[in-house]
Amino acid sequence: MDANVFANAYETARKSTINFLTSRGIPLDTAVECTQAAWVTGWERLVQLRDDSFLVSWINVIALNYSRKAMRKATCHVEWKSHREAGEEMNLSAIDVAQILQSCSPRDRAVLEGQLIGRSAQELAAEAGMTESAMRIRCMRARRAARLRCETRSFVPA
Repeated sequence: MDANVFANAYETARKSTINFLTSRGIPLDTAVECTQAAWVTGWERLVQLRDDSFLVSWINVIALNYSRKAMRKATCHVEWKSHREAGEEMNLSAIDVAQILQSCSPRDRAVLEGQLIGRSAQELAAEAGMTESAMRIRCMRARRAARLRCETRSFVPA
């Protein structure tokens, strides 16, 4: 295939490649960029094309691969507005802690809540009628159990 045939194919089929990508849910600006990149790549690798009649479908596959790559990159760079930018003052940490505590057993929840409000292991042990060492072990086990529940339930803080 020579340069003139390729140029004519580009002029006639470029819009169909864009339509092909947009029909798959790709935004128009991304579709245009991926189409351009695909046709350039097609020109650079034209020697790999065995049958000239498959040029447009070959370019469409290249464009689809470029669009998938672009969409993966786009989802990695989503901007999130913080609660301060949105004009709200939310204590997101408190929401996360409440969700974690809800997933705990009542015994573990009582121990963790005591630690959260600043009680020492000695104070918690005196209330529960046990030794300080036993309370420290119970606190450690409660934290581990909460962490394990978060990991196994795919807990994602708000």
